[in-house]
Formats: sequence, C-alpha cells, structure tokens
Amino acid sequence: MRADADEEFTAYAAESAARLRRTAYLLCGDWQRAEDELQAALVKLYLSWNRVRARGALDAFVRTTQVRGVIDEHRRPWRREQAQATLPEHAAPASLPLEDRLAVRDALALVPPRQRAVLVLRFYEDCDVAETARLIGCTEGTVKSQTARGLARLRELLAAADPATAAYLEK
Repeated sequence: MRADADEEFTAYAAESAARLRRTAYLLCGDWQRAEDELQAALVKLYLSWNRVRARGALDAFVRTTQVRGVIDEHRRPWRREQAQATLPEHAAPASLPLEDRLAVRDALALVPPRQRAVLVLRFYEDCDVAETARLIGCTEGTVKSQTARGLARLRELLAAADPATAAYLEK
C-alpha cells in the first residue's frame, strides 16, 4: 500500500474506532468480542483499501463486515457452548435511567443475532430499511419482518423483567 493510502487508513481507523466499537458491542453484547469484530473488519478494510472506491462508503463497508462477522460467529457450534460474559461498565444515553438501560441491553442480548443486527442498525445506527437490507444482505421485506419480530421479542423480554421499561419502548 502507498504511504499516503496507509496514512489515510490510519486516520480513518483512529477517527472511527470508538463509534464502530460501540456498534460491534451492540451487535454481540461482549466488549472483548466487539474488539475482535472491529479488528477483523478493519483488517478486511485495510486489505481492500485500494479497491474501496467511494471513501464515503467506508463506514458501510466496516458495518457490513461487522454484521456478517457477528452472524457467522454466532452460527458456529462451539459458540453455543460458551456462557455470556458479565456486563461491562459503560456510559449510555441518558434517555432512560441506568436500570432501564441495563434491562434493555440485557434483553437485546437475548434477541436472536439477525434480529439484533437489524435493531442495532435501524435504531442505533439510524440506517433506513434499504441500507439495513444492503448491509445484512437480505431483502427490505426481511428487514421489516425481522424488525417487527425483534421489537416484539424485545418488548416481551422487557415486559417479563419490568413492565415500566416495556412501556417506554411502546412510545
């Protein structure tokens, strides 16, 4: 890779790492795994740097790589045998009290991976249906149905834990 391209990649990675790490965490629910997913996505980006034509599409490339990596990793048989790690301490938006945010995060970890990926992309990353479909590699109809099912499952899990938190999501 040329020196200037190497510098461009380094600048992009430094600028975007925190944001992309949060997205990876929301996709998989484990900070260490999120670091691994981010690193794998950045390695793939580095190897494809000269082929990525639109520099504005870098985030989309990395998010797509992360989503596919998390879904593929979840499909591996050995993955099902490991227990989830304890929840890390990390600041979240102040829209809900801490207990409610933790309940939402816990419930999100129990939503199936594809539905979780759709929910994170649609509501955390603020992607529209078409962009989410492109990132995950499915149809827009699938995104809509996975969003509906994911929200229903999330509400069900939250209602079982705390009806007040579930009521907040109904808004």
